[in-house]
Amino acid sequence: MDIFLQQIINGVTLGSVYALVALGYTMVYGILGLINFAHGDVMMIGAMVTYSACSALKALFPELGGAWLLLSGIAAAIPVCMAVSYGMERMAYRPLRNAPKLAPLITAIGISVILQTAAMLIWGRNYQVFPNTLSSDPITLLSFSPLADETEPRTVTATHVQLCIVAGACALMCLLTLLINHTGLGRAMRATAENPKVANLMGIDHNRVIALTFMLGAALAAVAGAMVAANYSVAHFYMGFIPGLKAFTAAVLGGIGNLYGAMLGGLVLGIVESLGAGYISEITGGFFGSNYQDVFAFVVLITVLTLRPSGLLGERVAERS
Repeated sequence: MDIFLQQIINGVTLGSVYALVALGYTMVYGILGLINFAHGDVMMIGAMVTYSACSALKALFPELGGAWLLLSGIAAAIPVCMAVSYGMERMAYRPLRNAPKLAPLITAIGISVILQTAAMLIWGRNYQVFPNTLSSDPITLLSFSPLADETEPRTVTATHVQLCIVAGACALMCLLTLLINHTGLGRAMRATAENPKVANLMGIDHNRVIALTFMLGAALAAVAGAMVAANYSVAHFYMGFIPGLKAFTAAVLGGIGNLYGAMLGGLVLGIVESLGAGYISEITGGFFGSNYQDVFAFVVLITVLTLRPSGLLGERVAERS
């Protein structure tokens, strides 16, 4: 039971990151019907900028606390990622809105390669050690009596970083839900998703709404990138590719175009991965473990596309005339 609960906690932490990135995929798809495969690399840019900002601030202000250091790094990363995402939309995607569906897809892959190469030139090929910001000491959440052949009790733990990731992701997802459902920008986004031409006739600047949607998704990706870097203590120019694909899997799993589906899909995928890497590893004696962690995400994707292509919560994007 302790192994199971520990992997659930690890999975919720991982799934919270996937959910934040998946929200960017699902918002853009809901409005444009476009899969922005470069979105994972925007997350990577957020992690690398956070790393640079935290390193610089730590050198200038050694007395600055870890939490303030991380928040300052995220505050620096968000506008950079928003600017990168706006440039992508303005220069690459906007001219291709009326092009065949394959053209934006190929363009997204090209932008992904460009961002990775630019990051490699700026930060180098090597893994960058992320500064220590939050305590990595485990916090005991539950304790179980030791088994007959053990002397120490079995515990279920979480680190300060994991707790901050889950709490921060929940807060951001709640704020996004409020923004979409109860603000003028949210109404404009929903109207543009229904029919951009009619929304334009109603006085909504659909170009502005689409650009803001890209930027909003980029802000969430920047926070997710900082969370990943802080959790694993490293940042790398290629770190956004696989998490980006998994976040896309989470969006499809929940029902792409559905905000609540992206959140649910991220959590489900994170839990499935963690159980596959840890709990199943115990059952099989280590034969299936962390080396096969990525396999579970794509097995889930294939299964969902085969059995329920619309995802767990279905697709709420209206058909456009």
